[in-house]
Amino acid sequence: MSELRKDLISGRWVIIATERSKRPDDFRPHGAVAPAPEAAGFCPFCEGNEGKTPPEVFALRAAGTAPDSPGWTVRVVPNKFPALNPGPPPPRATRGVFQSMEGRGIHEVVIENPDHAFELADLPVTHVRDVLGVFQKRILAIERDFHYQYVQVFKNKGKEAGASLSHPHSQIVATPIIPKRVKEEMYGADRLFRTFKECAFCRILREEEAAGSRLIARNAQFTAFAPYASRFPFEMTIYPKRHSAFFTEVREDELLTLAEILKHVLTRLKETVGDPPFNLVLHQAPNPSSSLKKWPDIELRSHWHLEIIPILTKVAGFEWGTGFYINPVPPETGAQFLRQS
Repeated sequence: MSELRKDLISGRWVIIATERSKRPDDFRPHGAVAPAPEAAGFCPFCEGNEGKTPPEVFALRAAGTAPDSPGWTVRVVPNKFPALNPGPPPPRATRGVFQSMEGRGIHEVVIENPDHAFELADLPVTHVRDVLGVFQKRILAIERDFHYQYVQVFKNKGKEAGASLSHPHSQIVATPIIPKRVKEEMYGADRLFRTFKECAFCRILREEEAAGSRLIARNAQFTAFAPYASRFPFEMTIYPKRHSAFFTEVREDELLTLAEILKHVLTRLKETVGDPPFNLVLHQAPNPSSSLKKWPDIELRSHWHLEIIPILTKVAGFEWGTGFYINPVPPETGAQFLRQS
């Protein structure tokens, strides 16, 4: 029988459609997957093609190597076709009931490694740690401009997940407003803090670890589990055990253990479901310069985390019309497959 489940933080409901339940093999692609167009030819992100991207804004590279030349391990460049462009705080315009503003913001690409074929799951743990460290450095640099109120880090792997190039990369987008979905999460965390007298994310983590049925992996500092109200098959979240609202506060030793668990769960996803496309999203509190004014205790109530969403089903008319998601794989079943060695 199907079950309706409610996400504690957002209030969003999902339908766990157990009568449609599928095994991992049901999601594996049939036949060879066609490579992305640039895989067999020119790729601007590959080492040696640095002149084909905008000038780098940051890079981890070998000593003595010049910017925009070979010798790098992680490289950050402005997006060649940005959704938003840098600039001063944009004024809002009103036309009748409608509001608008100029598209000011930051849009960067983090090229995760020089090799076209190596995804995060294939890289050494120390390299994954370096990528995470670059995310931190870029967030801190962008947040110095106080009018960038939210910095979103995300990764689209595969064409179905929104990637236009197959070379492994992530993106960073900073916006001059706090996005609605982020506000909803902050308001939910604030409301639940008053109810529980503690961080709701810490409460969720404690109950997930006690239940165990949705756990996928854990180490001394992080826990990966399938959310109780998972929207999609094999959806995962990674929570830090140490409470913190801001990803920029992650310590160097924690970056390494985060890299370990991230590589592990991405490897399990690859081995279990056949290397599906996915979205990886960093959830964190908005820029402290703006969020601490609106939510003075946000560092107590918010809890950063990573969300991994495999693209294995389609969002269709019912989802768009109602906001309900239909998940044919119960999170307990998905977690069991993912944690099996």
